Order: sequence, then structure tokens, then C-alpha cells
Amino acid sequence: MADFPFVLLLAALPALGNFAGGVIAEFVDASARMLSRALHIAAGVVTAVVAVELMPQALAGGAPAWAIALALLVGGGFYMLLEWVVDRLAGADGATAGATMVYAAAGVDLFGDGLMIGVGSAVSLSLALVLAAGQVLADIPEGFAAIANLKSKGVGRFWRVMLSASFFAFCLLGATIGYWLLRGQSEALRLAALAFTGGVLQIAAVEDLMTEAHEAAEDTRWSSMLFIGGFALFTVLASYFDH
Repeated sequence: MADFPFVLLLAALPALGNFAGGVIAEFVDASARMLSRALHIAAGVVTAVVAVELMPQALAGGAPAWAIALALLVGGGFYMLLEWVVDRLAGADGATAGATMVYAAAGVDLFGDGLMIGVGSAVSLSLALVLAAGQVLADIPEGFAAIANLKSKGVGRFWRVMLSASFFAFCLLGATIGYWLLRGQSEALRLAALAFTGGVLQIAAVEDLMTEAHEAAEDTRWSSMLFIGGFALFTVLASYFDH
């Protein structure tokens, strides 16, 4: 199991990627099509994280298949519960509520990233490394999309930068919970936790990222290719890590 300070360092990487994407959005006027394509890339990477790393690791570890499947379902349900809470907190329609939704959704995603890295570190250091690297790839376009959305809703630059910087707290909190929750636990529980985070991420990719991408602009052949390109990019990255 990796040392806790190193896990926090890894968990900071996705937040840094998100912040970098937000900085790009500050200087680039994002069209609806550009926003949609960025989200397709992010969705492709997140889907690959689940398909290439999390579920194969969970299934190959010897835990009962029913327990892995159940953990996957619980993870998806957990994310939907968080979404329901976000919807309630956002309140009425309007620019302020819309900005709240954008911020809360990004915070939930980054909390999930940190949780995944904390859980992954309980299985192996190399797994935590590749998961952190993969989420950096996904969070750059996610950060770009979040800040571009906040700009479109009239949130000032100072507050956009402050909100973007605050995303580090979500990632570090998730990593802290994942690390300490699984410290000293059985291998079966650790593998189930991988499946749980897979459920969280899969719902986030399909229901949030892809839905937002399609709402931003009509789908095209290029956007579909960018989705599979994001998947391929993470697959290549993962192949360089031996665990």
C-alpha cells in the first residue's frame, strides 16, 4: 500500500488537469461544438478507465463475481444519489442555479477521481499511478467544459478561478476516504471497492459527460471518433504500466 502523502500527491494530479483545462477556457472562446468534442474525449477516457483497468483488476483478483457485480451496481446508485442531492441543492432554475449545478457536478466528478485513486492505491501503487494519469487526460477537457459553462452563465473571472482552484479539495477528500477506508482490509473488499468506483465513473461518463456533450451540440462523426480516440489514448497509456 502506498504512503498516504504520495497518494495525496497522485490525487492532486486530476485536479491539476481540471485546473489547466479551466485556464485554457479563460483564454479560448469555446464554441458549442468545441465544448461537445472536449466532453466526448473525456467520456472516452473515463469509459476506458473502467473497461481497461478497474473491472479487469476487480474480476481477476479472485473475489466472487456476484460481489463485484453488486459493488458495481452500488457504485452507480451512489453516483445517482449524489446527483439527486446536487439537484436539490441547486434549487430553482436560473443562472445562479445553473452555475451551482456546473460546480457541484464537477466537484462530484473530482471526488470520484480522488476516491478511485485512494482505492487503487490499496491494491497497488502502479494501479494508482495509471488511474491518476488517466484522470488527468479526462479532467483537462472536463475542466475546460466546466469553466466555459460558468463563463456562459455570467460568473466573473475571479470567482471562476477560485471555484476552479477549490476543486483540489474534492479530489483530496475522495483520496483520503478511499485510502483510510481500505487500509488493512481484505483483498476481496479492496476488489469490490474497485468495482464500486467503476460504477461511479461509468454513470458519470454516460449520464453526465455524454448527455452534456449532446446538449452542447449535435453529434457528428468527428465527435464519435473523438470519443473512441479518448478510449484509445488511455489504452495506450495503460499499456506502459506493468502491474
